[in-house]
Amino acid sequence: MTPEDLTRILFVTEPQISPDGRRVAFVVTSLSEERDEYLANIWIVGVDGGTPRQFTAGPRRDIEPQWSPDGTRLAFLSERAPKDKLQLYVMPADGGEPTKLTALEHGVSSIAWAPDGTRLVFVSPVGGQKEPESEEEKRKSRPARVITSVKYRFNGEGFTYDRRPHVFVVPLDGSSPVQITDGDFIDADPVWAPDGESIVFASARHAARDDDDASDLWRVPPKGGAPQRLTATTGPVMLPAFARDGRTIAFLARAGLNAYGRNVQLFTVPSDGGQAVCLTSALDRSCGPLHARPLWSSDGRFITVAAEERGDVGLWRVAATGGSAPARAVGGERAVNGFSTSADGRLVAFAASGPVAPAEVFVCRLDGSDERRLTGLNRGWTDSVALSAPERFRFTRAGFELDVWVMRPAGFVAGRRYPTLLNIHGGPHAQYGHNFFDEFQVYAGAGYAVVYTNPRGSQGYGESFAQAVVGDWGGGDYADVMAALDEALARHPFIDPDRLGVLGGSYGGFLTSWTVGHTKRFKAACSERAVNCQYTMFGTSDIGHSFNVVELGGPLPWEDMARYIERSPLTYAKDIATPLLILHSEDDLRCPIEQAEQLFVALKKLGREVRFVRFPGENHEMSRSGKPRHRLERFRHILEWFSTHLGRSAC
Repeated sequence: MTPEDLTRILFVTEPQISPDGRRVAFVVTSLSEERDEYLANIWIVGVDGGTPRQFTAGPRRDIEPQWSPDGTRLAFLSERAPKDKLQLYVMPADGGEPTKLTALEHGVSSIAWAPDGTRLVFVSPVGGQKEPESEEEKRKSRPARVITSVKYRFNGEGFTYDRRPHVFVVPLDGSSPVQITDGDFIDADPVWAPDGESIVFASARHAARDDDDASDLWRVPPKGGAPQRLTATTGPVMLPAFARDGRTIAFLARAGLNAYGRNVQLFTVPSDGGQAVCLTSALDRSCGPLHARPLWSSDGRFITVAAEERGDVGLWRVAATGGSAPARAVGGERAVNGFSTSADGRLVAFAASGPVAPAEVFVCRLDGSDERRLTGLNRGWTDSVALSAPERFRFTRAGFELDVWVMRPAGFVAGRRYPTLLNIHGGPHAQYGHNFFDEFQVYAGAGYAVVYTNPRGSQGYGESFAQAVVGDWGGGDYADVMAALDEALARHPFIDPDRLGVLGGSYGGFLTSWTVGHTKRFKAACSERAVNCQYTMFGTSDIGHSFNVVELGGPLPWEDMARYIERSPLTYAKDIATPLLILHSEDDLRCPIEQAEQLFVALKKLGREVRFVRFPGENHEMSRSGKPRHRLERFRHILEWFSTHLGRSAC
């Protein structure tokens, strides 16, 4: 695989099975290098087989398909003009012309049908500074921004202090959308009650919302009014889903305020509010990897959720009344990226990828039986390109069992030794595993062996494992990663110990910068969108004032500045001798670019070999969702850097 293969892959997401269980709508996205943008359309495939067909023909992006309750129409979001925001459209399920229902300045997200199929609910930001309309006004200075809250901007969104997402309802009769929530609050994830008489959504409306990450479920009539709080403000909540009888709401939540690293779990609460009950305490896995709504069975006995499991993302059936342990329904060494159920609850449609297979659409019964693959959109591409299958092994260190994967380079020849790249994931509460990861395939395609692991702090191994990194960044996690590399060297003689590279992004960038400041065994490194200076990130990151504080163990900078200094890779710049490539996006608000600038200047002043690559107009997600040309350029910088310092394979 080469970087250019990114433009040849069809990325399959958002499978939505029709209420009658006969068809699945899904989104197919491709990257256009020529247009430097993402192109997405909605496709449909029959559950009984047949050739998938393209359903929409929008010129840019058509996403988020949602079947009407009777299955006769499909709602979706679309960008129909170059500078359009996503707007809401509806079209007949058997094809035809779409009807545009919204034309809102900041676009639309999170759509859901009313039970009677006559209205839809959605979220749209309200407020914000207006863009000047006349050329004369464009030449004038903009008004000052007056900030009174800590959470005034967010990565990927920019300034949000005067622009809040609220809930709207729009009928299908051509009437204008009606805003039903307001105030200085962020509203999300609306869903209709089965009787259509109310809407439940997630929002942080408590007085201390600027200092914690808690939110609640709220209930409001579809014509608007004072929302009723349903939960007890004990942590962040998301994605409510009503049982068919309307008496109970399932939702995902993480217990505790600012309790990063704890599991996202499945809860239920009475639909008129009350004591929430956790249904997945016996699972000890996080149920929040997809930001996908829990799905009730038609009889109300079970709820289906996604969960992370030792490198996999699968689906689990959870008893709605508790009592029995959750059971894995969709498993295997793969990663589900979306799922839905038919109206009668008998069938589940899902999209899933494997290490050597981009995602396709599958269908099975609710218990996971009778699974069938419905699409093979990437079969032609996978048949034409050499992909490397990872080999997993496990070892025990300091009481933890660690997973490690090793990928052989393309064109592998036994008896040769190969330059090797050690990859460190971000988070730290994320996981590597059995999804299709284009980065690793590109590195293997360029002639490198690839090593990656899930050190302490990773999800998928239980809450105590995920929280073991909290208060110890650069401690046990660093030791885990280095031990994983040593184990890989001992088990795979084709790894050349004299030609090792290390790279990672975000927290993985932190650990990369930290690693080269604590060892000289690597010939080259690439630190991307990294945390390099904990004490400046506290005030410059959109989440640094809470996330970094918790992850460092709790003290504020003025309470224990020494700890912030000790756990900052910048502190050890004088010890970095490894040639370092620094990649960063100029609009990154998660790990602001000053994090890269400080380390770059320090290394230049020290006379070390360092290169700084800045990507304009990109945010923290550039490597995953940045402009296609930037993503390809990023690959070229990385490959050229490691080729210069590690070379290619040799006998």
